Amino acid sequence: MKFWGKKTAHDVVKKELEIFFPRLWRYCLALTGDRSRSDDLAQAACLRAIEKADKFKAGTHFDRWMFRLTQRLWINEIRKEAVRNGGGLSSIDEEDLVDTKPDPGVNLLGREVLLEVMRLPEAQRATLLLVYVEGYSYSEAANLLEIPIGTVMSRLAVARSKLVKKYGSRSEVG
Repeated sequence: MKFWGKKTAHDVVKKELEIFFPRLWRYCLALTGDRSRSDDLAQAACLRAIEKADKFKAGTHFDRWMFRLTQRLWINEIRKEAVRNGGGLSSIDEEDLVDTKPDPGVNLLGREVLLEVMRLPEAQRATLLLVYVEGYSYSEAANLLEIPIGTVMSRLAVARSKLVKKYGSRSEVG
């Protein structure tokens, strides 16, 4: 309900979701490792955000609120799945990840690196995405993931080490 032209929390959340959705979906893909599951998780996160819009404080970081909300949804889904059938993450080996760069060599290497990143354990994938793709500091990522900063550093070090073994020097990996 609007009063004298003021936006409600629901209005703010819906507007923010329109802008934020590509980043949300990318985070969901990093968590799930599967396009169809990431679609489902992103949709569930949007629905939950709209349902809980009154909990969002206008003027705060919408992206952090959404990442945390999404992470909690995913953890709950993993728990439900484990109870149901002991299942885990599905493979992303056959995903067709499109790169818009014209150079086929870069496209091939980018796809190969992304597939290798997606083979990392979920915790490393999510941490790597938040820090290297989304640009969060170690401290901000630790806050979002609700883990100590040392754990963020450890996860990134292990992930980098695995990628360096596969692709060469640190300067080439990031």
